Amino acid sequence: MKLHVIFIGNKFIYNAPLKEYILRSIEKESDFVGDITFFKESDNSLFLYLEKEFNSKGNIIIVTSKQNFSTIGKLICTVTSDNQVLQDFMLIPQKASVFEERSYLLEYNDVIANVLQIDENQKMPQVLLSSKDTKATIHIFNEDIETIKNILTPIAQTYDVRFSIILKVEGWIRLDLSSSKYGDISNFIHATKKLLPTKLIPSANVIEYIIEKLSSNSKKITFAESCTGGLLSYYFTKVNGASKVLDGSLITYSNHLKENWLAVDHKILEENGAVSFEVVSEMSDGAINVSDADYAISISGIAGDTGGTDLKPVGTVFIGVRSKDEHREEHLHFNGDRNYVQHQSAMYAIKMLLDIDKKTFF
Repeated sequence: MKLHVIFIGNKFIYNAPLKEYILRSIEKESDFVGDITFFKESDNSLFLYLEKEFNSKGNIIIVTSKQNFSTIGKLICTVTSDNQVLQDFMLIPQKASVFEERSYLLEYNDVIANVLQIDENQKMPQVLLSSKDTKATIHIFNEDIETIKNILTPIAQTYDVRFSIILKVEGWIRLDLSSSKYGDISNFIHATKKLLPTKLIPSANVIEYIIEKLSSNSKKITFAESCTGGLLSYYFTKVNGASKVLDGSLITYSNHLKENWLAVDHKILEENGAVSFEVVSEMSDGAINVSDADYAISISGIAGDTGGTDLKPVGTVFIGVRSKDEHREEHLHFNGDRNYVQHQSAMYAIKMLLDIDKKTFF
C-alpha cells in the first residue's frame, strides 16, 4: 500500500535537506511513499483536508514541528471525536494506540496515521507505521525494460513477489521488490541472479556496493570532472566508507587546469575541444597517474543551459572510464535542464565503471 506523507510547517517547504532526510528515514521503515502534501502553518484549509483524509482509506504520516505538534493533535481529535491526554510529556489523542518520544500511532476507521514531530538538528523520531510487506531493491544493467519484464514476471509469480521498474539512466534499471514473506524475495533475487549473473547487483545502494567491492579487493578510484563539478565525488563521499577507496578527485573546469593538473595535451584540446573523446581519455589517464588509483572516471560536457553549438548541442557529454588494463570512452546526449544533465552524466559514468571490470563488480 502506498503511503501519503503530509508535511505541516513552513520549514518543511523551504528546508530541502531536512525534508529529504525525513523522507529517506520514512522510506527505510514504511511502505513506498506515494503522495506528498505540504501545508503552511497558517493554511485555513488544513482542517477540512485532514477530515477528508481520516474519512478515507490508507496510511498517513503527518510530519510537523514542536510548535505545531499539539495543535495538530487538537485538529485530529476534532476530526475523530477524541480528547488529548498527557503521555510522556506529550499531548496526544487518547485513542493513540502506540507512542514513542515525538511519535504516536492512531487508528481511525480505515486509516492508520503516524504523527511525527521533528525540528532542525534533531534526530528522526521512530516511525511507528511500519510496512507489513518485506521490501528490497536491486539493480539490473544493460537490459531493456521489456526484456526485464519478460524475464522476471514468471519468476515473480513463482515466488509471489511484486516489482516496479524505474529507469535510472539508459542501461540501468532499478527494481523495487515487495512480498509478504522474506524468503520469497530472497529466492526471487537468487533465481534472477542465476539468469543475469553479470548484470544484477543485489543491493539497494549501488555506490555503497561499489565501495564495498573496491575495499574488499584493496582497490581505489578517482575522478576527473568538468561539467559535473564534483557530483561524482559527492555521490561517493556521502556514503560511509568512501575514504577507504577514494583518496581524492580533481574538478578541472578550465582547459588551463586540464593541462596543468591532468597533463591533457594542449594540441589535443585545441584540435578536438574540451568536450571530446580524446580529452576525456587524457583526463582519465592523468587522474590515474596523479592519484595512483586503480580506476578513474572522467566527464566533460555541455550541461547548459547555454554553451551548445550545432555540432555539440547542450546535453552533449563525453565520459571516460579507465582501469589499469583498459579504457573506454562514450559520446552521449542527455535531455533536461543543467542539473538533470549533470545527474544523468554521473549515473551513466557509474554504469560504465561497472562494465569495465565485471569480474570485480559482479
